[in-house]
Amino acid sequence: MKHKHLSLEERHYIAIELKNNTSMNAIAKALKRSQGTISKEIKRNTGKRGYRYQQAHSLATQRQSNKQAPTKMTLQLRATIEEMLTKEQWSPEQIAGRLKREKNIFLHHETIYRHVITDKENGGFLYKYLRHSNKTYRKRSSSQGRYIGIPNRVDIDERPDIINNRERVGDWEGDLIVGANHKGAIVTLDERKSKLRLAFPINKKLSELTTNAITLLLTPFKSIVESITFDNGREFAKHTQIAEVLDCKTYFAKPYHSWERGQNENANGLLRQYFPKGMKLIDIAVEEVLKAVDKLNSRPRKCLGFKTPYEVFGELTGLDGRILAMGIR
Repeated sequence: MKHKHLSLEERHYIAIELKNNTSMNAIAKALKRSQGTISKEIKRNTGKRGYRYQQAHSLATQRQSNKQAPTKMTLQLRATIEEMLTKEQWSPEQIAGRLKREKNIFLHHETIYRHVITDKENGGFLYKYLRHSNKTYRKRSSSQGRYIGIPNRVDIDERPDIINNRERVGDWEGDLIVGANHKGAIVTLDERKSKLRLAFPINKKLSELTTNAITLLLTPFKSIVESITFDNGREFAKHTQIAEVLDCKTYFAKPYHSWERGQNENANGLLRQYFPKGMKLIDIAVEEVLKAVDKLNSRPRKCLGFKTPYEVFGELTGLDGRILAMGIR
């Protein structure tokens, strides 16, 4: 079986071929390595003077020697993990990422899962804090699109690349999660780059109430509201009024293309941990919703390098997202 790490000879070959402008794919085939291995090697070990094989080998060897030994699950570490799981309600992956980032503790998230399962087998309750996703796919009907009746609707196809590529802060996605038997709803908004989430409860799924909730949520953030991409529900029919108040652009995803607002859809699923399907959302207290949102914004996210949305939002804008989001009433 071929050794895992690249040899000095292989790195010498890579350096020569790079000078000859050989493609990474061709180099990978010649060395019988994956293109990803070659790409990662060049990216990680290229210095200011380019890719030099002896320097690359030295960097890789040093990096390997600096790797941490497997972390032992001490009683103190178990207590820390259990507090993050039960009090902060973070996932094992979020816990592992945060431990590495803040305490330089290298622990695989599967180790945390195994600890939770062992605890369950011994009669413990930690498993109840895991977030499950045993959802069945519900095929959408091919009935007429729900966007009928939305005046001046701008399709997502017209959305510029600066939004699609998340090149700036200030582009939001919006939707509603609806209570059982259509009893109440929660308006949700997510900033695409920082992953900051906002939410506000309404008693009826009406465009006027939805419009009021959105303007209430985003007014404290008005200076950085560039655009909002909505679902096609009739509750967003007054989007032009929202755009005028917030001085922003509005776009609509295609009917039944929820992945076009993937961030918002995913965050709605996370909010369901606090407001599960089958629960009526009428007369939900604002404080209850804000508390749940605060939990979500305080969780470290893998896609953010295990920083929290609050932290990333602050770095990008210089504003305190928590104060702005929690000050909404």
